[in-house]
Amino acid sequence: MLTMILAEAIANFGAAVGAGIAALAAGIGIGKIGGSAMESIARQPESTGDIRSNMIVIAALIEGVALLALIVCVLAIIM
Repeated sequence: MLTMILAEAIANFGAAVGAGIAALAAGIGIGKIGGSAMESIARQPESTGDIRSNMIVIAALIEGVALLALIVCVLAIIM
């Protein structure tokens, strides 16, 4: 009985760590995108619109992957 409880606690901890890593990685990725976009806009101000729209699309894709990872971690806790 104790081993079952311990195994479940370890699984929940692993899912929580996985969710934290997913959130941290998404934050780092979006930060890099924003920094690179600002540098690109500073170098070529005439292409601001194109750079901004590409930045928004890529940031949305990163957030989608991070949200999927968080959902998988929550499902791992529930199951």
